[in-house]
Amino acid sequence: MNVSIRGVLLLVSLVAIGALAEESDVRHLNLQRTVSESPKITDPKPVYFAEHFDDPALFERRWLKSQAKKDGVDGEIAKYDGVWSLESAQRDSLLGDTGLVLKSKAKHAAIAAPLLKPFVFNKKPLIAQYEVLLQDGQECGGAYIKLLSEGHKNPKNGTLEEKHCQKPKERLEETFSDKLPHLYTLILKPDNTFEISIDRKVVNSGSLLEDFVPPVNPAPEIDDPNDKKPEDWDESRRNGRHARGLARERTNPHTDPNAVKPQDWDTDMDGEWEPPLIENTACADAPGCGAWEPPLVNNPAFKGKWRPPMIDNPNYKGKWRPRKIQNPDYFEDKEPFRMTTVTAVGFELWSMSKDILFDNIIITDDLEVAERWAFETFDKKRQKIAQESNFEELRAFVQKLANVTNEYPFLWGVYIVVLAIPVVFLLYLCCRPSSSASQSQVNMIRKGGTCQAAAEKKKTDEATEDIQEEDEEEEKNEVEAEPGADEEDAEKNSEPDSEEDNEAVGDAPENKGSGEGARKRKVRKD
Repeated sequence: MNVSIRGVLLLVSLVAIGALAEESDVRHLNLQRTVSESPKITDPKPVYFAEHFDDPALFERRWLKSQAKKDGVDGEIAKYDGVWSLESAQRDSLLGDTGLVLKSKAKHAAIAAPLLKPFVFNKKPLIAQYEVLLQDGQECGGAYIKLLSEGHKNPKNGTLEEKHCQKPKERLEETFSDKLPHLYTLILKPDNTFEISIDRKVVNSGSLLEDFVPPVNPAPEIDDPNDKKPEDWDESRRNGRHARGLARERTNPHTDPNAVKPQDWDTDMDGEWEPPLIENTACADAPGCGAWEPPLVNNPAFKGKWRPPMIDNPNYKGKWRPRKIQNPDYFEDKEPFRMTTVTAVGFELWSMSKDILFDNIIITDDLEVAERWAFETFDKKRQKIAQESNFEELRAFVQKLANVTNEYPFLWGVYIVVLAIPVVFLLYLCCRPSSSASQSQVNMIRKGGTCQAAAEKKKTDEATEDIQEEDEEEEKNEVEAEPGADEEDAEKNSEPDSEEDNEAVGDAPENKGSGEGARKRKVRKD
């Protein structure tokens, strides 16, 4: 019986592990068969641009690859010859889902497309959102998007100047190295504030008026470019007293006294001339011969290198700064949100990393539209990646479990014990007596057990113990309730009657009624 139970439990454990692996394979197969559906815009009114890169024909009509040259750069580097391609992600991609991939590195690359309609900065926010997947990581370069317009020039001089927002306080290195798709969202609000989010988490925010370098509005005063620092300007707050001392002359006793400086010796080219050294003939064959020097010992009066004490500099004039003058290019824009109308979107990049994938660009003035777009695109990708990761972890766990079990066979006993506990518990729940069993059934079981025990006793020559009073009372009650059947059974099972009993029965009157006067046999006890 024990061998049979062990075999069943072992079979259960094997089936469980096999089912787990099979379920993992089926789940992986279902993930591989997942087909991507391109997102759709139900209401085009709040949408100014939407691109999922799943339609090659539409991509060729809409996007224009630049063939220009970079200004101020020489040679082959100046060419915009970077390669663009529509491809699926190298791993964990949905079937049918493609993106715009920058294939080349260390090359300038530019591509752009017009908006469906111009975005005019008025009373609604600008929301620009797109995905980036750095399939090869990011060493150096950019992966940003550009909103193209006629330019926000300085009204005083007509120049363009880049403005950079403050750096985020959080570290974002993981997004450049984890090789996962990330969702980038920019929100420019009519109240002159901005928000930058990665995967719906705000990583930077601030004011267009205060949090840009250089400022959106130039400073009213600037340093005078013609003001120069005076030569006698002393910026040292403190200095040391001057210490004077005499330098000892050093002589070389081994120089050749007869040496003469060559006529063609050029001090500027050859340096200061010194007479050559000559050998001391007295030391030619004497070991250890040479200039005697006393051994060095620690100086008990040593106090370290002496430095003059610092005193206040009487000539100190402070840190020099050029004087301020009025900024001739100053202007004030109290509403920097009202920028020049955006008419196109594009990428202009130089990167040392290849295979940068861009996908699912949307420009809108409604945050709910951007959220719905991300739900239909980005969320599905990350969900599949998460499921794929869980599958890989599960498969690795099963493989590791199998390897460890092969190395340590005693673990089968552990598996059997672990799996036996719930199996035994279920068997117990299924096979235990029901609490609703009738008392008569219990009594019959008990009586059957007692009678069987008595019968076993009667088969031998051993003395039979007295039946308990409780069993006698139950037997008496049953005999009185069913006299006919019990009399027949008792008569069949009783010993032969003696002559005295038969005579007593013969003298008794017959009664055919309901059992009154019926003959009852005397219970004998040995």
